[in-house]
Amino acid sequence: MKLIQVTRIFIFAAVACAVLAQTPVAPTDLPTQPNRGDNASGYNILQSFEAGYRWESTGGDADMYRSTVNYTDGLRLLSSSLAIQSRDGHGKWFDQILINTLGLGNDPYESAMLRIEKNRWYRYDMTWRSDAFFDPALTVAYGEHQIDTVRRLQDHDLTLFPQSWFKVLMGYSRDSQSGPALSTIQLFDPTGNEFPLLSDIRRQQNEYRLGANVKLAGFGLNVLHAWQDYKEDTMQLLTTSQGNNPNNITELDSFLSGQPNHGTSPYWRVALFREGKKYWTMNGRFSYVAGRRDFILDEGAGGLNRIGAPTQLLSQAFGNANRPAAIGNLTFSVFPASKIAFTNQTSVYNIRMSGSNFFEQYFDGTLLTPTVAFNYLGILTIANSSTVEIHLKPWITLHGGYTYSDRRVGSEQMQTLITSLAAPFPTIKQTNRLNAATFGVRLRPWKALTVNLDGEIGEANTPIYPISEKNYQALHGRVEYRRKLWRAMASARSDYNNNSISLTSFASHTRQYGVDGSWTPSDRFSIDASYSRLHVDSLGGISYFVGVGPAVSDHSYYVSNIHAATLMARIAIAKRADVSFGYNHVQDVGDGRATAVGNFTDVAPSAAAAAFASAQTFPLRFLSPQGKLSIRVTPRVRWNAGYQYYGYREDFSLLQNYRAHTGYTSVAWSF
Repeated sequence: MKLIQVTRIFIFAAVACAVLAQTPVAPTDLPTQPNRGDNASGYNILQSFEAGYRWESTGGDADMYRSTVNYTDGLRLLSSSLAIQSRDGHGKWFDQILINTLGLGNDPYESAMLRIEKNRWYRYDMTWRSDAFFDPALTVAYGEHQIDTVRRLQDHDLTLFPQSWFKVLMGYSRDSQSGPALSTIQLFDPTGNEFPLLSDIRRQQNEYRLGANVKLAGFGLNVLHAWQDYKEDTMQLLTTSQGNNPNNITELDSFLSGQPNHGTSPYWRVALFREGKKYWTMNGRFSYVAGRRDFILDEGAGGLNRIGAPTQLLSQAFGNANRPAAIGNLTFSVFPASKIAFTNQTSVYNIRMSGSNFFEQYFDGTLLTPTVAFNYLGILTIANSSTVEIHLKPWITLHGGYTYSDRRVGSEQMQTLITSLAAPFPTIKQTNRLNAATFGVRLRPWKALTVNLDGEIGEANTPIYPISEKNYQALHGRVEYRRKLWRAMASARSDYNNNSISLTSFASHTRQYGVDGSWTPSDRFSIDASYSRLHVDSLGGISYFVGVGPAVSDHSYYVSNIHAATLMARIAIAKRADVSFGYNHVQDVGDGRATAVGNFTDVAPSAAAAAFASAQTFPLRFLSPQGKLSIRVTPRVRWNAGYQYYGYREDFSLLQNYRAHTGYTSVAWSF
């Protein structure tokens, strides 16, 4: 069942990404004047902004609209830009200033970029982004699973002597997330009631960087040292609650949980490369991070248990974890002849996780058995790959390769009474060896046509997870045609994986097809269109408890068939107006059934097959037509208006369906 849920979430996320990947109907990317700007004090200055008003009207599940689109009514600065350039490249304090913003004001996704540069001396780059994230999750637990946070990211990079053979690199980054979240918790025993739980999310990460870049004697060396600090101080609390089950007399009077989690991850990153040689090139990279975390859990709950008696539950835990990781690779490329290229890469990946924690729990004042758990996980992977590329003719190129990797996994666990810590569990070891071969051909029978065919076949003897690749194959083909005003492309890809181990089995098939094209007969008219189809089916064994015993012979089965189409067109009218329109359509038709439990074929018949049937596919549809009009009022002013419709529908449920009409009007001005 878990595999069904994971696959379902994956497909749902893919559709959500298609929704978010769309370009909204604002801002306008059409120029309002030639990019000449104005001259003042030795600088050329060009600036513009687009300010306007957005509106929206939503029907259906407004929370689902917020989680995928989230544009609301209000005034905002849709976009702005400022460019100040030194006319002779020798300004007093700076030679260039660039500022660009997007969506400032009320948009859920806002960003700003700044660059200040003085030739030969310094270059400063800053990026800032704010994303409002709302997720209503699935409609379970009476809608009490959701999150409404704002994530803000910023990066600052300063380079000294940017055009020199020796550069100094300094930087700072900050990533923070804050806002409320709602979930549920079950107390005070496995048959207890379920209560809504409010969380105040507080997460923050800071990174400080210092390094240098050196080019000398044909070699390049980049060294960077950084300090990364992370902290989470989320609090969870709840006051009096009767719970979600009215037939359960368990009652919660108070609940408070503090779970501070702080850590640091200082790391080194070194890169050495040698390029530009006629017969060979070389590059090597090495990274090492010494991660460490410390955590505390202090949780208390009080109320009435299932028989109506007062009860209290206190839990405490604390501990630490170390996670050093080292990654390195060295790549050599040799060119023995003008038509032959040979590349060999050796990679090493080593990560270790170790730590200890103490846990104790008091139930109605009685100390339950305290335990100490020590965990160790180590993964060492050594891989080597070789590829060769041969240009047989100007119109045909062949390439092939072979990869061998050896991954060794070791794990130790110990969970025992605090009074007897001398007998840890034995170390569990596993070695996985992968052999994979790649091959392909690139054809160009004539100048306008290019054909690429690629494939990979691999076999792993002991994959670590049931869904890991064991016996797999991947085939990919792509054909592209370019001829003056036309461009057309078609592609196909298939990925098959079969994995059978001692406890269960897993198989997945993925096939993807796509075509797209464009036609630009003049600078006044253009059209782009695309279509793709993605098929996914997976089958895996599952084990669960039902009735009085375990069920070990059932299967988790999932089928998805996603069709996606886009159409975009632009028309310029008499050099005064520009009209554009588009249409996006994404639809998962599932396995073709009309209802959640109707006309399906159960792969492994069982008593629970009917219960699993509704989770074997997740058909839905998303469509979004849009249109935009831009009129040149003066050489420096444009008036813009746009409209976009969003429609989302799930076939098996009406709970999350929505429709939304959105639009904007704005004025763009350059001066």
